[in-house]
Amino acid sequence: MDIKKLQAIVIDALEDVKAQDIRAYDTVHLTSMFDRLAIASGTSNRQTKALAASVRDKVKEHGGNVVSIEGEETGEWVLVDLGDMVVHIMQPAIRDYYRLEEIWGDKEIKLGAAKRISKRTASEETEEAPKKRSRHLAASQTTVDDEPKKPARKTAAKTATKPATKTTAAKSPARKTAKTPVGKTVKVAAAKTAAPRKTAAKRASTKKAAV
Repeated sequence: MDIKKLQAIVIDALEDVKAQDIRAYDTVHLTSMFDRLAIASGTSNRQTKALAASVRDKVKEHGGNVVSIEGEETGEWVLVDLGDMVVHIMQPAIRDYYRLEEIWGDKEIKLGAAKRISKRTASEETEEAPKKRSRHLAASQTTVDDEPKKPARKTAAKTATKPATKTTAAKSPARKTAKTPVGKTVKVAAAKTAAPRKTAAKRASTKKAAV
């Protein structure tokens, strides 16, 4: 488990049972045995035991490991070993006597910052997967739906306009040539030749009859 997430879980567990004067410290530069140390006060033996149980249960619920718990018999000083973090739950008189803050309190961690970090990590874990899917689906929909429409509209417009101009241009010369010029007469040769042929045939027939 991430150390920042672990320290936030511990602080929440202590606050749930109303621990007093909660402090958290970064101990990476002081020892290699653990990275964080938390100190809290309980007003009675019953409260110190309840605080230790709350820390244990919260850490296990989130998949953390509880190495050991010491001092539950008396309840004056209960130590909860979480591996990367150690929690000291003490009554006020014991805490004032041993003053663990002077030994481990070189780098104190603000509780408000620790809670904000834990909320961000928790929200990112739950929201990262849906966000990625929605972006992927949105991108696929735009590429499939939008891109083919643009060339189809252009080709349809071209096919609708170009053939119309060609057909009108082809028809217009035909209409001009079909028109006859105004004021000119048209001679028909077949009508004139037909009449002399008929008169010649009649003359030949009359001559034969006279003979």
